Amino acid sequence: AGAKENSFNVLDLAEYTKNRPWWRKIFAPSSGSSAEKYNVATQLVIGGVTGWCTGFIFQKVGKLAATAVGGGFFLLQIANHTGYIKVDWKLVERDVNKAKQQLKFHSSGNKMPPEVKSRVDEVIIFLKKNVILTGGFAGGFLLGMAS
Repeated sequence: AGAKENSFNVLDLAEYTKNRPWWRKIFAPSSGSSAEKYNVATQLVIGGVTGWCTGFIFQKVGKLAATAVGGGFFLLQIANHTGYIKVDWKLVERDVNKAKQQLKFHSSGNKMPPEVKSRVDEVIIFLKKNVILTGGFAGGFLLGMAS
């Protein structure tokens, strides 16, 4: 009996995944749009549920963050008023002015760095390919924020 010769191509997955970020594995242009994979109702349900969950969590975390920042500011004002701490307002004003100057310097170019532009382009392509899913997500997000 003759021996069969099997030929296999070896793919090093460790090297392959090192060069590809996780979001490209999921949302890569070759993965196609969700319109090719799911019907309209499924896309709306998936987008709506994920949007509602995101909006609900966003609302709760936002309230918690606002409470923490406001409470911290309130405690600092009480500590300043009672004399536990002293605020050097001239130093604060100088630092705020320095920060304003840096913001003006960075925003004066009005040019987006190429890596940001490429990410924005990827997001726009994804949104165009998955309009129904995106619409469901937006609606769900607004409902989640309202609940």
